[in-house]
Amino acid sequence: MYRIFVNDKPIILTTEVSPEHNFKNYLMSSVNIGKVIKELNSTSLEEVRIIGKKQETLIKKFLKKLPNVIAGGGKVINDKGDVLFIYRNDKWDLPKGKTEGKETIEETALREVEEETGVSGLSIVKPLETTYHIFKRNGKHKIKITYWFEMKSSFTGTLFPQENEGITKVAWLNKDERIMALENSYANIRSLI
Repeated sequence: MYRIFVNDKPIILTTEVSPEHNFKNYLMSSVNIGKVIKELNSTSLEEVRIIGKKQETLIKKFLKKLPNVIAGGGKVINDKGDVLFIYRNDKWDLPKGKTEGKETIEETALREVEEETGVSGLSIVKPLETTYHIFKRNGKHKIKITYWFEMKSSFTGTLFPQENEGITKVAWLNKDERIMALENSYANIRSLI
Protein backbone atom coordinates (compact mmCIF):
# COMPACT_ATOMS: atom_id res chain seq x y z
CA MET A 1 0.00 0.00 0.00
CA TYR A 2 1.28 3.46 -0.92
CA ARG A 3 0.36 6.76 0.71
CA ILE A 4 0.68 10.04 -1.15
CA PHE A 5 0.02 13.03 1.08
CA VAL A 6 -1.95 16.14 0.20
CA ASN A 7 -1.04 18.24 3.23
CA ASP A 8 -1.65 15.66 5.98
CA LYS A 9 -4.44 13.74 4.24
CA PRO A 10 -3.43 10.60 2.35
CA ILE A 11 -4.31 9.30 -1.06
CA ILE A 12 -4.01 5.54 -0.57
CA LEU A 13 -3.19 3.34 -3.55
CA THR A 14 -4.69 -0.10 -3.18
CA THR A 15 -6.21 -3.03 -5.09
CA GLU A 16 -8.97 -3.58 -2.54
CA VAL A 17 -12.35 -1.87 -2.60
CA SER A 18 -13.76 -1.11 0.85
CA PRO A 19 -17.13 0.38 1.78
CA GLU A 20 -16.73 4.17 1.98
CA HIS A 21 -16.60 5.63 5.50
CA ASN A 22 -14.96 9.07 5.84
CA PHE A 23 -13.18 8.38 2.54
CA LYS A 24 -13.97 7.99 -1.15
CA ASN A 25 -12.95 5.32 -3.64
CA TYR A 26 -11.84 6.18 -7.18
CA LEU A 27 -10.64 3.95 -10.00
CA MET A 28 -7.04 4.50 -11.12
CA SER A 29 -8.11 4.29 -14.77
CA SER A 30 -10.55 7.22 -14.58
CA VAL A 31 -9.54 9.32 -11.57
CA ASN A 32 -9.26 13.11 -11.94
CA ILE A 33 -6.32 13.95 -9.65
CA GLY A 34 -7.15 17.68 -9.63
CA LYS A 35 -10.64 16.89 -8.33
CA VAL A 36 -9.24 14.53 -5.67
CA ILE A 37 -6.76 17.17 -4.43
CA LYS A 38 -9.51 19.79 -4.26
CA GLU A 39 -11.77 17.40 -2.31
CA LEU A 40 -9.06 16.58 0.21
CA ASN A 41 -8.25 20.27 0.70
CA SER A 42 -11.82 21.55 0.96
CA THR A 43 -13.95 18.82 2.58
CA SER A 44 -13.97 16.77 5.77
CA LEU A 45 -12.86 13.64 3.90
CA GLU A 46 -10.07 11.93 5.86
CA GLU A 47 -8.55 10.18 2.85
CA VAL A 48 -9.08 9.07 -0.73
CA ARG A 49 -8.43 5.56 -1.99
CA ILE A 50 -7.47 4.97 -5.58
CA ILE A 51 -8.12 1.43 -6.72
CA GLY A 52 -5.88 -0.25 -9.27
CA LYS A 53 -5.80 -3.74 -10.71
CA LYS A 54 -2.25 -4.85 -9.84
CA GLN A 55 -0.34 -4.04 -6.66
CA GLU A 56 2.99 -3.96 -8.51
CA THR A 57 1.87 -1.23 -10.96
CA LEU A 58 -0.06 1.07 -8.58
CA ILE A 59 2.66 3.64 -7.88
CA LYS A 60 3.99 3.63 -11.45
CA LYS A 61 0.54 4.40 -12.88
CA PHE A 62 -0.17 7.06 -10.26
CA LEU A 63 3.14 8.86 -10.82
CA LYS A 64 2.24 9.33 -14.50
CA LYS A 65 -0.70 11.53 -13.50
CA LEU A 66 1.41 14.49 -12.28
CA PRO A 67 4.88 15.91 -12.97
CA ASN A 68 7.46 14.33 -10.64
CA VAL A 69 10.08 16.13 -8.55
CA ILE A 70 12.84 13.86 -7.23
CA ALA A 71 14.42 14.70 -3.87
CA GLY A 72 16.78 13.16 -1.34
CA GLY A 73 16.89 13.70 2.39
CA GLY A 74 18.29 12.48 5.64
CA LYS A 75 17.39 11.42 9.13
CA VAL A 76 20.74 12.25 10.73
CA ILE A 77 21.66 10.75 14.11
CA ASN A 78 24.61 12.04 16.13
CA ASP A 79 26.80 10.22 18.67
CA LYS A 80 24.33 11.02 21.49
CA GLY A 81 21.38 9.56 19.57
CA ASP A 82 19.85 12.96 18.81
CA VAL A 83 18.15 13.51 15.43
CA LEU A 84 18.79 16.57 13.24
CA PHE A 85 15.68 18.65 12.47
CA ILE A 86 15.02 21.83 10.52
CA TYR A 87 12.22 24.34 11.11
CA ARG A 88 10.62 25.71 7.94
CA ASN A 89 7.15 27.07 7.15
CA ASP A 90 6.26 26.93 10.87
CA LYS A 91 6.78 23.14 10.96
CA TRP A 92 9.55 20.79 12.09
CA ASP A 93 10.91 18.80 9.17
CA LEU A 94 13.93 16.78 8.11
CA PRO A 95 16.45 18.24 5.66
CA LYS A 96 15.85 17.33 2.02
CA GLY A 97 16.00 18.79 -1.47
CA LYS A 98 15.86 18.27 -5.21
CA THR A 99 18.48 16.49 -7.26
CA GLU A 100 20.87 18.61 -9.32
CA GLY A 101 22.55 17.62 -12.55
CA LYS A 102 23.69 14.01 -12.75
CA GLU A 103 24.19 13.40 -9.03
CA THR A 104 22.96 10.16 -7.52
CA ILE A 105 20.11 10.26 -5.03
CA GLU A 106 22.61 9.48 -2.25
CA GLU A 107 24.77 12.46 -3.32
CA THR A 108 21.64 14.65 -3.37
CA ALA A 109 20.66 13.61 0.15
CA LEU A 110 24.15 14.22 1.58
CA ARG A 111 24.52 17.59 -0.19
CA GLU A 112 21.07 18.83 0.83
CA VAL A 113 21.52 17.90 4.49
CA GLU A 114 24.86 19.73 4.61
CA GLU A 115 23.53 22.80 2.73
CA GLU A 116 20.38 23.12 4.83
CA THR A 117 21.99 22.56 8.25
CA GLY A 118 25.76 23.17 8.13
CA VAL A 119 26.40 19.62 9.37
CA SER A 120 29.40 17.90 7.77
CA GLY A 121 31.05 14.50 8.16
CA LEU A 122 27.86 12.75 7.08
CA SER A 123 27.71 9.10 6.10
CA ILE A 124 24.76 7.02 4.97
CA VAL A 125 23.85 4.09 7.21
CA LYS A 126 20.89 2.68 5.26
CA PRO A 127 17.97 3.69 3.04
CA LEU A 128 14.63 4.45 4.69
CA GLU A 129 11.16 4.43 3.16
CA THR A 130 10.39 6.69 0.21
CA THR A 131 7.72 9.33 0.81
CA TYR A 132 5.34 11.01 -1.61
CA HIS A 133 3.51 14.30 -1.30
CA ILE A 134 1.64 16.58 -3.65
CA PHE A 135 2.39 20.30 -3.64
CA LYS A 136 1.51 23.28 -5.80
CA ARG A 137 4.06 25.58 -7.52
CA ASN A 138 3.15 28.32 -9.97
CA GLY A 139 -0.46 27.12 -10.09
CA LYS A 140 0.44 23.52 -11.01
CA HIS A 141 0.30 20.42 -8.85
CA LYS A 142 3.38 18.19 -8.73
CA ILE A 143 4.35 15.12 -6.75
CA LYS A 144 7.55 15.14 -4.74
CA ILE A 145 9.18 11.73 -4.41
CA THR A 146 11.67 11.87 -1.54
CA TYR A 147 14.23 9.11 -1.08
CA TRP A 148 15.27 9.12 2.58
CA PHE A 149 18.43 7.80 4.17
CA GLU A 150 19.43 7.23 7.75
CA MET A 151 22.73 9.03 8.24
CA LYS A 152 25.23 9.46 11.03
CA SER A 153 27.58 12.29 11.92
CA SER A 154 29.90 13.10 14.81
CA PHE A 155 29.55 16.82 13.98
CA THR A 156 29.53 19.05 17.09
CA GLY A 157 30.03 22.43 15.41
CA THR A 158 27.65 25.33 14.88
CA LEU A 159 24.42 24.62 12.99
CA PHE A 160 23.56 27.02 10.15
CA PRO A 161 19.97 27.17 8.87
CA GLN A 162 19.85 27.80 5.11
CA GLU A 163 17.75 30.96 5.39
CA ASN A 164 17.38 31.47 1.62
CA GLU A 165 15.45 28.15 1.65
CA GLY A 166 13.12 29.44 4.36
CA ILE A 167 14.78 27.46 7.16
CA THR A 168 14.74 29.47 10.40
CA LYS A 169 16.12 26.89 12.86
CA VAL A 170 18.27 23.77 12.89
CA ALA A 171 18.46 21.62 16.02
CA TRP A 172 19.59 18.26 17.34
CA LEU A 173 16.52 16.92 19.17
CA ASN A 174 16.59 14.24 21.87
CA LYS A 175 13.79 11.70 22.25
CA ASP A 176 11.49 13.93 24.33
CA GLU A 177 12.11 16.95 22.09
CA ARG A 178 11.36 14.84 18.99
CA ILE A 179 8.00 13.78 20.44
CA MET A 180 7.09 17.45 20.93
CA ALA A 181 8.40 18.47 17.49
CA LEU A 182 6.46 15.73 15.71
CA GLU A 183 3.21 17.23 17.01
CA ASN A 184 4.02 20.15 14.69
CA SER A 185 5.38 18.25 11.70
CA TYR A 186 4.14 16.37 8.64
CA ALA A 187 2.55 12.92 8.52
CA ASN A 188 5.24 11.54 6.21
CA ILE A 189 8.00 12.81 8.58
CA ARG A 190 6.30 11.18 11.58
CA SER A 191 6.44 7.85 9.72
CA LEU A 192 10.25 8.18 9.37
CA ILE A 193 11.05 8.98 13.02
